[in-house]
Amino acid sequence: MTTSHPTLPDYIQEIIFKNIDLNRRQEFPSDPFWKNLKNTGTELWLDTGDIGEAEKIWTREMTALTTNNTLLNNEIQKGIYDDFIREANRILGSFDLPKRVLEIAFILNARHGLRLVERFGGKVSVELHTDLAHDLEGIVAYGQRFHEISPDHFIVKVPYTPTGLLGARKLRQLGIPVNFTLEFSARQNAVVAAVVKPDYLNVFLGRLNAFVADNNLGDGRFVGEKATWASQQIVKSLTRHHDVPTKLIAASLRGADQLESLAGIDVFTIPVKVAAEGRRKLSGEFSPKTNEQYVVELNGSVRPGALRIENLWEVTGQEKTLALTLDAETPETGQGLETMAHQLGCGDMFPQLSREDLGQIAGDGKIPVYKKWAKRIEKGELAVDTLMNLAGLASFTADQRALDERILKLIS
Repeated sequence: MTTSHPTLPDYIQEIIFKNIDLNRRQEFPSDPFWKNLKNTGTELWLDTGDIGEAEKIWTREMTALTTNNTLLNNEIQKGIYDDFIREANRILGSFDLPKRVLEIAFILNARHGLRLVERFGGKVSVELHTDLAHDLEGIVAYGQRFHEISPDHFIVKVPYTPTGLLGARKLRQLGIPVNFTLEFSARQNAVVAAVVKPDYLNVFLGRLNAFVADNNLGDGRFVGEKATWASQQIVKSLTRHHDVPTKLIAASLRGADQLESLAGIDVFTIPVKVAAEGRRKLSGEFSPKTNEQYVVELNGSVRPGALRIENLWEVTGQEKTLALTLDAETPETGQGLETMAHQLGCGDMFPQLSREDLGQIAGDGKIPVYKKWAKRIEKGELAVDTLMNLAGLASFTADQRALDERILKLIS
């Protein structure tokens, strides 16, 4: 494939790369603990944007870091980029205010990503501004810009939205590495694998366990693990003949025990807290759990069929048809993709919700309140995976808004 880029202005390139030397890297030791985990077939990534924290954990066995809107916001709120933001504002003085904020947010993301590359030498997942989640041209343009800055190191994260599927597909057709994010089920990942053919995709498994536990539907154990293994199986089946077979990321780990229960998964993105806990508590004698059959226990009060939790790990014939149809007859717009999903009997994968509905989801935070949505889930209008996806996007949007507000405060 031939990659085509919009050329970044020299003044933006200069500020992003100012005092960055990608040949200046710190040497890190090897660690038998992480080597044993890697030997199960799992790539090891750290899930942090904090350079100081990462330095305490990073070893030669680790190959990448992943950031997101929340993790980047955590770094920006420390004030370490305040002077940099003011400098970026000076060179973008001709932009109107909303465009200037978007550009500065992009510059910050790229700059921090390069600092991670400079320190650790691995690849870094960099995430798009949440305002672009439903903007096809914006996804493609900013994805190309990230790639132009560091084609050997940056992987562009695109969120699971109808428009995100189309934008990520275009980026992959341009040869740009994509980490498709915010998935929660095997069926979502079947659609992503068939349509986007990304380098990486995800299951945010820790949030699935928390959803069941926090809503008193069960103890929450193994919900995310079961969805993750099922996702890897369907993804391998759909992409084994691709030029670049897609890898499944186990994301949103909440405890060290998941390093053992998911050993052998394609990729871990490991929060620093979980990595430290694992190194402290686990023996390091890992074995692949590829064929493990995890059982999810729900409370007796949960009526069979009401929660439809099997949607997290089962892929029906209708959903496989949707994935293959979208690949063969890809719509031009996100709305067209939604319409096709509803026509093929998969409307709960792309539910049509009101602004009030979306506001309620955002208000609940990362873990939705099941009682508010139980009737619609049982009717098939909505599903746990789509509800979690929308809550995740709303949470990242809130953190992006906090980052943008800091930029505004500094440049006003």
